[in-house]
Amino acid sequence: MLMLISSHAGRTLNHIPRAISGAFRALLNPAVSQRNNFKMATESDQRWNSDVAALREEISKAKHIVFMTGAGASAESGVPTFRGAGGFWRKWQAQQLATPEAFESNPSLVWEFYHYRREVMITKHPNKGHIAIADFEKRLSNQERRVSVITQNIDELHRQAGSANVIEMHGSLFKTRCLKCHHVKEDRNSPIVPALADRGEPDADADSSRIPEEQLPRCSQPDCDSMVRPHVVWFGESLDGVNLTAIDEELDTCDMFLVVGTSSVVYPAAMYAPMMAERNITVAEFNPEETPATDISTYHFHGPSGNFLPEILARHPSEPAE
Repeated sequence: MLMLISSHAGRTLNHIPRAISGAFRALLNPAVSQRNNFKMATESDQRWNSDVAALREEISKAKHIVFMTGAGASAESGVPTFRGAGGFWRKWQAQQLATPEAFESNPSLVWEFYHYRREVMITKHPNKGHIAIADFEKRLSNQERRVSVITQNIDELHRQAGSANVIEMHGSLFKTRCLKCHHVKEDRNSPIVPALADRGEPDADADSSRIPEEQLPRCSQPDCDSMVRPHVVWFGESLDGVNLTAIDEELDTCDMFLVVGTSSVVYPAAMYAPMMAERNITVAEFNPEETPATDISTYHFHGPSGNFLPEILARHPSEPAE
């Protein structure tokens, strides 16, 4: 899901978690900025490095590999990204519906949008990239090496593929959160409530009449019948502090950073690749498009991740036999 994440209002730089503050300090340091600008200027005319064998050698020596994944990783499974000129649901873009203000104004419409996305995901499955990452994590866990995934996606495809160490930065389509008691609940019912059956079609002329609030998803906790919302981070909202701390801990010990299918323009996720590069940690990008992370990446593989990850993450000759 594409999101603009607001900064924590009123916080100084010293109060921002280390993973974020380090990037801000680098950006605010003129010497660092000049060095990065020089690097981009001198390397921008060169084609990217797509040496599979060289990357495999580097990965074989890494002890803590972190994957950062975005909408492009799920797009390979046929998941709509709601990006660009064609990225509309009915007549709205995601940025117009995925906000607290939109939900307060018309919870029926917003729930229709998320009901549609939930129903779409029932038909989708992990792709070769998801599966390669999950298999890689499982294999390396037996070698006392760590593999973790930080994802901007809310579709849970990494978990379906078998990944265990997953941080879902923006939440999950299949969880709800009460507006009153804040209880978070996993809910995979289809439809989530009867009133949403046969609703949510993306066509511009689809029925958009309001569903009464009492028929929308409600809290199931005792003595609480408040409306619930999707448990996702919306535009203008801050990320969960627990997730930020977990990300910080992963990045502190990361020695290999792979960026898969993310536009590298949404913060704070867009800061992570530059942070790793500044620490001289190898960054490998997998994307069918060039992004702001391309110029600072050691490797760039141009195309869907499923075209590359199965080979790159396959067992290396230096690994012990199973």
